[in-house]
Amino acid sequence: MHKQKGEGEIAIILVIVLLAISFIIALFFGLPVWHVWKSEKSGQALFAQSESGRRVLVSQAEAERDAARLRAEAIGIVGAAAKNFPEYRQQEFIGAFADAMKECHPTIIYVPTEAGIPIVEAGRGIEK
Repeated sequence: MHKQKGEGEIAIILVIVLLAISFIIALFFGLPVWHVWKSEKSGQALFAQSESGRRVLVSQAEAERDAARLRAEAIGIVGAAAKNFPEYRQQEFIGAFADAMKECHPTIIYVPTEAGIPIVEAGRGIEK
């Protein structure tokens, strides 16, 4: 019976050695394949990232082009209004002047004159 115990230990050691050798052989074949697969996936990730960056740049350029086109149309509309309606510029001036004055003086009364220049309320700014 003592021999059977020794034979069992040898069988276990032999199985462990065979498993270790099988694992080493698998590594010899598997590691190169894994490195190729890893490199391929890294390349695909870099390609996807660069493609995404390109799409973002194209989208930004299209948005800038559309904004420039709309600005040009707006300038044309304002120019046509100013040409066809001379009072348009006076109204724009009065509106801009009113906006600027609101920041300085919140309550101002405007009196239009023949020259189109508003006069601030009488008595303001005069110290007594």
